[in-house]
Amino acid sequence: MTETAPRPTLEAVAERAGVSRATVSRVVNGSHGVREALAERVRRAVEELGYVPNQAARSLVTRRHRAVAVVAAEPETRVFADPYFAQQLRGISKELTAHDNQLVLLLTEGREDHARVGRYLAGGHVDGALVFSLHLDDPLPGLVRSAGVPTVFGGRPDWDDGRGGVVYVDSDNRGGARSAVHHLAGLGRTRIAHITGPLDQTSAADRLAGFRDVRAGADPGLIAQGDFTPGGGERAMRELLDRCPGLDAVFAANDLTAAGALRVLRERGRRVPQDVAVVGFDDMLPVAEQTDPPLTTVRQDIEGMGRLMARLLLRGLDGTAADDETEIPSATAPGVVLPTTLVHRATA
Repeated sequence: MTETAPRPTLEAVAERAGVSRATVSRVVNGSHGVREALAERVRRAVEELGYVPNQAARSLVTRRHRAVAVVAAEPETRVFADPYFAQQLRGISKELTAHDNQLVLLLTEGREDHARVGRYLAGGHVDGALVFSLHLDDPLPGLVRSAGVPTVFGGRPDWDDGRGGVVYVDSDNRGGARSAVHHLAGLGRTRIAHITGPLDQTSAADRLAGFRDVRAGADPGLIAQGDFTPGGGERAMRELLDRCPGLDAVFAANDLTAAGALRVLRERGRRVPQDVAVVGFDDMLPVAEQTDPPLTTVRQDIEGMGRLMARLLLRGLDGTAADDETEIPSATAPGVVLPTTLVHRATA
Protein backbone atom coordinates (compact mmCIF):
# COMPACT_ATOMS: atom_id res chain seq x y z
CA MET A 1 0.00 0.00 0.00
CA THR A 2 1.33 3.43 -0.95
CA GLU A 3 2.05 5.63 2.04
CA THR A 4 0.66 9.16 1.91
CA ALA A 5 2.18 12.27 3.43
CA PRO A 6 0.42 13.57 6.52
CA ARG A 7 -2.08 16.36 5.90
CA PRO A 8 -0.99 19.86 6.93
CA THR A 9 -2.58 20.86 10.22
CA LEU A 10 -4.02 24.10 11.52
CA GLU A 11 -1.01 24.34 13.82
CA ALA A 12 1.37 24.06 10.85
CA VAL A 13 -0.41 26.90 9.10
CA ALA A 14 -0.26 29.02 12.25
CA GLU A 15 3.49 28.37 12.58
CA ARG A 16 4.14 29.23 8.91
CA ALA A 17 2.09 32.43 9.14
CA GLY A 18 3.46 33.44 12.53
CA VAL A 19 0.03 33.80 14.10
CA SER A 20 -2.06 31.96 16.66
CA ARG A 21 -4.10 28.85 15.90
CA ALA A 22 -7.27 30.82 16.75
CA THR A 23 -6.41 33.45 14.13
CA VAL A 24 -5.97 30.77 11.48
CA SER A 25 -9.30 29.22 12.47
CA ARG A 26 -11.10 32.56 12.14
CA VAL A 27 -9.65 33.21 8.69
CA VAL A 28 -10.32 29.69 7.40
CA ASN A 29 -13.91 29.77 8.64
CA GLY A 30 -14.61 33.19 7.17
CA SER A 31 -15.05 34.95 10.49
CA HIS A 32 -14.50 38.70 10.87
CA GLY A 33 -12.18 40.54 13.23
CA VAL A 34 -8.79 39.64 11.69
CA ARG A 35 -6.65 42.47 10.30
CA GLU A 36 -6.20 42.19 6.55
CA ALA A 37 -2.41 41.94 6.78
CA LEU A 38 -2.66 38.95 9.14
CA ALA A 39 -5.44 37.36 7.07
CA GLU A 40 -3.27 37.63 3.97
CA ARG A 41 -0.37 35.91 5.75
CA VAL A 42 -2.71 33.08 6.76
CA ARG A 43 -4.07 32.70 3.22
CA ARG A 44 -0.53 32.59 1.84
CA ALA A 45 0.47 29.91 4.35
CA VAL A 46 -2.64 27.88 3.52
CA GLU A 47 -1.73 27.97 -0.17
CA GLU A 48 1.94 27.14 0.38
CA LEU A 49 1.17 24.17 2.62
CA GLY A 50 -1.84 22.96 0.65
CA TYR A 51 -3.96 23.00 3.79
CA VAL A 52 -7.54 21.74 3.37
CA PRO A 53 -9.93 22.36 6.29
CA ASN A 54 -11.44 19.31 7.94
CA GLN A 55 -15.12 19.64 7.11
CA ALA A 56 -16.31 17.80 10.21
CA ALA A 57 -14.33 20.09 12.51
CA ARG A 58 -15.34 23.12 10.49
CA SER A 59 -19.02 22.22 10.85
CA LEU A 60 -18.64 22.24 14.65
CA VAL A 61 -17.53 25.87 14.42
CA THR A 62 -19.78 27.21 11.68
CA ARG A 63 -22.78 24.88 12.23
CA ARG A 64 -22.88 24.57 8.45
CA HIS A 65 -22.24 21.47 6.33
CA ARG A 66 -21.92 23.39 3.05
CA ALA A 67 -24.20 20.77 1.51
CA VAL A 68 -27.72 21.10 0.08
CA ALA A 69 -30.11 18.26 -0.70
CA VAL A 70 -31.81 18.45 -4.10
CA VAL A 71 -34.90 16.27 -3.97
CA ALA A 72 -36.65 15.33 -7.23
CA ALA A 73 -39.97 13.58 -6.71
CA GLU A 74 -39.43 11.38 -9.77
CA PRO A 75 -37.81 8.01 -10.53
CA GLU A 76 -34.25 8.08 -11.80
CA THR A 77 -35.30 6.82 -15.24
CA ARG A 78 -37.34 10.02 -15.70
CA VAL A 79 -34.80 12.42 -14.20
CA PHE A 80 -31.88 11.21 -16.32
CA ALA A 81 -33.89 10.95 -19.55
CA ASP A 82 -35.70 14.30 -19.47
CA PRO A 83 -33.60 17.36 -20.50
CA TYR A 84 -35.82 19.55 -18.31
CA PHE A 85 -34.26 18.08 -15.19
CA ALA A 86 -30.75 18.39 -16.63
CA GLN A 87 -31.27 22.12 -17.20
CA GLN A 88 -32.74 22.71 -13.76
CA LEU A 89 -29.99 20.72 -12.03
CA ARG A 90 -27.37 22.62 -14.01
CA GLY A 91 -28.74 25.93 -12.73
CA ILE A 92 -28.84 24.66 -9.15
CA SER A 93 -25.33 23.24 -9.38
CA LYS A 94 -23.87 26.45 -10.80
CA GLU A 95 -25.29 28.55 -7.98
CA LEU A 96 -24.30 26.13 -5.21
CA THR A 97 -20.79 25.72 -6.61
CA ALA A 98 -20.33 29.49 -6.87
CA HIS A 99 -20.91 29.68 -3.11
CA ASP A 100 -18.82 26.61 -2.18
CA ASN A 101 -21.74 24.30 -1.45
CA GLN A 102 -22.12 20.66 -2.44
CA LEU A 103 -25.19 19.22 -4.17
CA VAL A 104 -26.61 15.98 -2.78
CA LEU A 105 -29.15 14.49 -5.24
CA LEU A 106 -32.01 12.46 -3.75
CA LEU A 107 -34.60 10.75 -5.96
CA THR A 108 -37.89 9.15 -4.96
CA GLU A 109 -39.72 6.32 -6.66
CA GLY A 110 -41.79 4.68 -3.91
CA ARG A 111 -42.84 5.00 -0.29
CA GLU A 112 -39.64 3.39 0.92
CA ASP A 113 -37.72 6.13 -0.89
CA HIS A 114 -39.81 8.84 0.78
CA ALA A 115 -38.99 7.37 4.19
CA ARG A 116 -35.29 7.19 3.29
CA VAL A 117 -35.23 10.82 2.16
CA GLY A 118 -37.08 11.90 5.31
CA ARG A 119 -34.55 10.12 7.52
CA TYR A 120 -31.65 11.63 5.63
CA LEU A 121 -32.97 15.19 5.89
CA ALA A 122 -33.74 14.77 9.59
CA GLY A 123 -30.26 13.36 10.22
CA GLY A 124 -28.53 16.72 10.00
CA HIS A 125 -26.46 15.91 6.90
CA VAL A 126 -27.41 19.02 4.92
CA ASP A 127 -28.13 22.69 5.58
CA GLY A 128 -31.27 22.88 3.48
CA ALA A 129 -33.28 21.31 0.67
CA LEU A 130 -34.47 22.18 -2.83
CA VAL A 131 -37.55 20.13 -3.73
CA PHE A 132 -39.22 20.00 -7.13
CA SER A 133 -41.53 18.01 -9.41
CA LEU A 134 -44.02 17.39 -6.62
CA HIS A 135 -47.25 15.48 -7.30
CA LEU A 136 -50.64 15.80 -5.63
CA ASP A 137 -50.70 14.24 -2.14
CA ASP A 138 -46.90 13.84 -2.22
CA PRO A 139 -45.66 13.22 1.35
CA LEU A 140 -42.40 15.10 0.75
CA PRO A 141 -43.57 18.53 2.01
CA GLY A 142 -44.62 16.99 5.31
CA LEU A 143 -41.37 15.05 5.60
CA VAL A 144 -39.33 18.17 4.90
CA ARG A 145 -41.29 20.14 7.48
CA SER A 146 -40.79 17.38 10.06
CA ALA A 147 -37.06 17.36 9.33
CA GLY A 148 -36.90 21.06 10.15
CA VAL A 149 -34.59 22.00 7.27
CA PRO A 150 -34.93 25.30 5.35
CA THR A 151 -36.54 24.51 1.99
CA VAL A 152 -37.30 26.14 -1.35
CA PHE A 153 -39.78 24.41 -3.66
CA GLY A 154 -39.71 24.32 -7.44
CA GLY A 155 -43.24 24.95 -8.70
CA ARG A 156 -46.35 26.45 -7.14
CA PRO A 157 -47.31 24.41 -4.07
CA ASP A 158 -50.76 22.81 -4.12
CA TRP A 159 -51.23 22.56 -0.37
CA ASP A 160 -52.34 25.07 2.23
CA ASP A 161 -52.02 24.07 5.86
CA GLY A 162 -52.51 27.60 7.12
CA ARG A 163 -48.88 28.03 8.12
CA GLY A 164 -47.82 30.08 5.08
CA GLY A 165 -44.23 31.06 4.48
CA VAL A 166 -43.64 28.48 1.73
CA VAL A 167 -40.86 29.77 -0.52
CA TYR A 168 -41.07 28.64 -4.14
CA VAL A 169 -39.98 29.48 -7.69
CA ASP A 170 -42.24 28.91 -10.67
CA SER A 171 -42.92 30.09 -14.22
CA ASP A 172 -46.07 31.82 -15.41
CA ASN A 173 -47.57 28.56 -16.64
CA ARG A 174 -51.09 29.87 -16.99
CA GLY A 175 -50.08 33.05 -18.79
CA GLY A 176 -47.72 31.15 -21.08
CA ALA A 177 -50.50 28.75 -22.01
CA ARG A 178 -52.81 31.67 -22.79
CA SER A 179 -50.21 33.19 -25.12
CA ALA A 180 -49.81 29.87 -26.95
CA VAL A 181 -53.55 29.43 -27.51
CA HIS A 182 -54.07 33.09 -28.43
CA HIS A 183 -51.34 32.65 -31.06
CA LEU A 184 -53.02 29.59 -32.55
CA ALA A 185 -56.39 31.34 -32.60
CA GLY A 186 -54.75 34.36 -34.23
CA LEU A 187 -53.61 32.09 -37.06
CA GLY A 188 -57.29 31.36 -37.77
CA ARG A 189 -57.34 27.91 -36.12
CA THR A 190 -60.75 27.03 -34.78
CA ARG A 191 -60.42 23.39 -33.63
CA ILE A 192 -57.61 23.79 -31.11
CA ALA A 193 -56.78 20.72 -29.00
CA HIS A 194 -54.74 20.47 -25.83
CA ILE A 195 -52.56 17.61 -24.63
CA THR A 196 -52.11 18.10 -20.90
CA GLY A 197 -49.32 17.05 -18.60
CA PRO A 198 -49.97 14.91 -15.51
CA LEU A 199 -52.76 16.81 -13.78
CA ASP A 200 -51.51 15.90 -10.31
CA GLN A 201 -48.80 18.54 -10.89
CA THR A 202 -49.56 22.25 -10.62
CA SER A 203 -47.63 23.17 -13.77
CA ALA A 204 -49.85 20.93 -15.91
CA ALA A 205 -53.01 22.06 -14.11
CA ASP A 206 -52.08 25.73 -14.63
CA ARG A 207 -51.41 25.19 -18.35
CA LEU A 208 -54.79 23.50 -18.73
CA ALA A 209 -56.37 26.46 -16.92
CA GLY A 210 -54.64 28.83 -19.36
CA PHE A 211 -56.00 26.85 -22.31
CA ARG A 212 -59.51 27.07 -20.87
CA ASP A 213 -59.12 30.81 -20.23
CA VAL A 214 -58.95 31.28 -24.00
CA ARG A 215 -61.14 28.36 -25.14
CA ALA A 216 -63.79 28.41 -22.43
CA GLY A 217 -66.39 26.68 -24.60
CA ALA A 218 -64.03 24.15 -26.14
CA ASP A 219 -65.30 20.65 -26.90
CA PRO A 220 -64.12 18.40 -24.02
CA GLY A 221 -63.15 15.90 -26.69
CA LEU A 222 -60.37 18.29 -27.73
CA ILE A 223 -58.54 17.72 -24.42
CA ALA A 224 -56.46 14.59 -23.88
CA GLN A 225 -54.20 13.77 -20.96
CA GLY A 226 -50.48 13.22 -21.43
CA ASP A 227 -47.64 12.78 -18.98
CA PHE A 228 -44.87 15.17 -20.14
CA THR A 229 -43.19 12.38 -22.18
CA PRO A 230 -42.96 11.72 -25.94
CA GLY A 231 -44.83 8.44 -25.50
CA GLY A 232 -47.63 10.23 -23.67
CA GLY A 233 -47.79 12.77 -26.49
CA GLU A 234 -48.10 10.00 -29.07
CA ARG A 235 -50.89 8.25 -27.21
CA ALA A 236 -52.83 11.46 -26.63
CA MET A 237 -52.41 12.60 -30.24
CA ARG A 238 -53.80 9.32 -31.57
CA GLU A 239 -56.72 9.62 -29.17
CA LEU A 240 -57.44 13.18 -30.32
CA LEU A 241 -57.28 12.32 -34.04
CA ASP A 242 -59.58 9.35 -33.58
CA ARG A 243 -62.05 11.51 -31.66
CA CYS A 244 -61.74 14.79 -33.56
CA PRO A 245 -60.18 14.16 -36.99
CA GLY A 246 -60.94 17.73 -38.04
CA LEU A 247 -58.73 19.39 -35.42
CA ASP A 248 -56.41 22.03 -36.89
CA ALA A 249 -54.13 22.96 -33.98
CA VAL A 250 -52.57 21.43 -30.86
CA PHE A 251 -51.17 23.08 -27.75
CA ALA A 252 -48.95 20.50 -26.06
CA ALA A 253 -48.15 20.88 -22.37
CA ASN A 254 -44.39 20.54 -22.94
CA ASP A 255 -41.88 20.09 -25.75
CA LEU A 256 -41.44 16.34 -25.27
CA THR A 257 -45.22 15.90 -25.57
CA ALA A 258 -45.19 18.03 -28.71
CA ALA A 259 -42.40 15.90 -30.21
CA GLY A 260 -44.50 12.78 -29.73
CA ALA A 261 -47.56 14.50 -31.22
CA LEU A 262 -45.58 15.56 -34.29
CA ARG A 263 -44.55 11.96 -34.98
CA VAL A 264 -48.17 10.80 -34.93
CA LEU A 265 -49.33 13.67 -37.15
CA ARG A 266 -46.70 12.67 -39.68
CA GLU A 267 -47.78 9.03 -39.47
CA ARG A 268 -51.41 10.04 -40.09
CA GLY A 269 -50.48 12.17 -43.12
CA ARG A 270 -51.20 15.54 -41.48
CA ARG A 271 -48.93 18.35 -42.66
CA VAL A 272 -47.50 20.69 -40.01
CA PRO A 273 -48.28 23.56 -39.95
CA GLN A 274 -50.49 23.55 -43.07
CA ASP A 275 -53.06 21.07 -41.73
CA VAL A 276 -52.31 21.16 -38.00
CA ALA A 277 -50.34 23.87 -36.17
CA VAL A 278 -48.47 22.81 -33.02
CA VAL A 279 -47.16 24.79 -30.04
CA GLY A 280 -45.20 23.30 -27.14
CA PHE A 281 -44.02 24.59 -23.77
CA ASP A 282 -40.49 24.85 -22.25
CA ASP A 283 -38.22 25.74 -25.21
CA MET A 284 -35.73 23.02 -24.41
CA LEU A 285 -33.33 23.57 -27.31
CA PRO A 286 -32.22 19.92 -27.65
CA VAL A 287 -35.89 19.18 -28.39
CA ALA A 288 -37.49 22.31 -29.85
CA GLU A 289 -34.85 22.99 -32.49
CA GLN A 290 -34.56 19.36 -33.59
CA THR A 291 -38.19 18.47 -34.19
CA ASP A 292 -39.34 18.32 -37.80
CA PRO A 293 -40.30 21.05 -38.38
CA PRO A 294 -38.69 23.11 -35.56
CA LEU A 295 -41.13 23.71 -32.74
CA THR A 296 -42.94 26.92 -31.88
CA THR A 297 -43.07 26.90 -28.10
CA VAL A 298 -43.41 28.89 -24.89
CA ARG A 299 -40.02 29.58 -23.34
CA GLN A 300 -39.44 29.37 -19.60
CA ASP A 301 -36.00 29.93 -18.08
CA ILE A 302 -35.49 26.46 -16.65
CA GLU A 303 -31.84 26.89 -15.71
CA GLY A 304 -32.59 30.32 -14.26
CA MET A 305 -35.33 28.82 -12.10
CA GLY A 306 -32.80 26.36 -10.67
CA ARG A 307 -30.28 29.11 -9.95
CA LEU A 308 -32.91 31.25 -8.26
CA MET A 309 -34.10 28.36 -6.07
CA ALA A 310 -30.54 27.87 -4.84
CA ARG A 311 -30.02 31.62 -4.40
CA LEU A 312 -33.12 31.96 -2.26
CA LEU A 313 -32.10 29.03 -0.07
CA LEU A 314 -28.55 30.30 0.43
CA ARG A 315 -29.79 33.77 1.29
CA GLY A 316 -31.98 32.24 3.96
CA LEU A 317 -29.04 30.27 5.34
CA ASP A 318 -26.36 32.96 5.56
CA GLY A 319 -27.03 35.80 3.13
CA THR A 320 -24.07 35.01 0.89
CA ALA A 321 -26.16 34.80 -2.27
CA ALA A 322 -28.28 37.93 -1.88
CA ASP A 323 -26.46 39.76 -4.68
CA ASP A 324 -29.46 40.39 -6.92
CA GLU A 325 -32.22 41.80 -4.78
CA THR A 326 -34.44 42.37 -7.83
CA GLU A 327 -35.03 38.62 -7.96
CA ILE A 328 -35.56 38.09 -4.23
CA PRO A 329 -39.18 38.10 -3.01
CA SER A 330 -40.36 40.05 -0.03
CA ALA A 331 -41.30 38.37 3.23
CA THR A 332 -44.97 38.84 2.37
CA ALA A 333 -44.58 37.41 -1.14
CA PRO A 334 -42.51 34.23 -0.74
CA GLY A 335 -43.26 32.91 -4.23
CA VAL A 336 -41.34 34.05 -7.32
CA VAL A 337 -43.13 33.58 -10.66
CA LEU A 338 -40.87 34.13 -13.66
CA PRO A 339 -42.26 35.35 -17.01
CA THR A 340 -42.61 33.23 -20.13
CA THR A 341 -42.15 34.16 -23.81
CA LEU A 342 -43.60 32.70 -27.01
CA VAL A 343 -40.82 31.60 -29.39
CA HIS A 344 -41.89 31.46 -33.04
CA ARG A 345 -40.59 28.63 -35.21
CA ALA A 346 -42.00 26.56 -38.04
CA THR A 347 -44.79 24.47 -36.44
CA ALA A 348 -47.08 27.48 -35.93
